[in-house]
Amino acid sequence: MARAGVTAERLTLAAAELADEVGVENVTVAAVARHFGVKDASLYFHIKNARDLRVRIALLALAELADRVATALAGRAGKDALVAFANAYRDYARQHPGRYAAMQIDLDPETAVASAGPRHAEMTRAILRGYRLTEPDQTDAVRMMHSTFHGFVSLEKTGGFRHTPRPTDDSWTRTLDALDAVLSNWPSR
Repeated sequence: MARAGVTAERLTLAAAELADEVGVENVTVAAVARHFGVKDASLYFHIKNARDLRVRIALLALAELADRVATALAGRAGKDALVAFANAYRDYARQHPGRYAAMQIDLDPETAVASAGPRHAEMTRAILRGYRLTEPDQTDAVRMMHSTFHGFVSLEKTGGFRHTPRPTDDSWTRTLDALDAVLSNWPSR
């Protein structure tokens, strides 16, 4: 029987909060059990193992980010939509570093399809339709955008830009300007 007060949702949220504090790689069943003041074994009513716990964090993070991006994109198109999407992405990564890291976990195909991942892809493709990109260029552009956003926020998080006094916000703005220029002038085949 489940311990009073411990639900799968509360367990996932507590694990996500812990991931933001100590890093997703340091989230253990024991650490989450301590949070609830219960023995590790009592959590196995809700989860299979530490990997399952981390996957739950990833799924929560994907859903949270999808909601933020959808809100940011409402009523926007073109560069305005691109910037709104990118800023929502970067802000989420900054505010929730552990959850963001969990989103990089390799999910099995069935879990990935059932996650908010396809929603992210569709929102990205909606932006790209504003740039008049069709397949297979859309897929290439989706990958380029994700690589750009992920690379920038990952380097920013690890201090990769500290070697120069130029503010990272200035570089972020110019990166988005450059990305807009590339998408607006996508090379023809």
